[in-house]
Amino acid sequence: QLQLVESGGGSVQAGESLRLSCAGSGFNLERYTVGWFRQAPGKEREGVSCINRIGSATTYAESVKGRFTISRDNAKNTLSLQMNSLKPEDTGVYFCAARMLARGCPSNGMDYWGKGTLVTVSS
Repeated sequence: QLQLVESGGGSVQAGESLRLSCAGSGFNLERYTVGWFRQAPGKEREGVSCINRIGSATTYAESVKGRFTISRDNAKNTLSLQMNSLKPEDTGVYFCAARMLARGCPSNGMDYWGKGTLVTVSS
């Protein structure tokens, strides 16, 4: 069964850091472009960051540039998101998602989704 499982969410103060992880099982994540998305309460889901299959190209939402870093370890079938200098507006449920053999991370074009992990940042 193909599955993505996120972990690492929690409650922190503004300015602190969190590291999210996403583990793939039942499939070889190396064949997929993968990314992180988030959904704040009452808002639509938005893309946060995306990384290509070999980890050589990354993209970030403007709101997280310089603070978040996406990475992947294909040998371990995992994806990570290092989040530094967190702000209250970063609060939301964070999802990892995978898209097979294609570039980019369009929110409506991902093939597999995790169930999400909650990040809460208080001021």
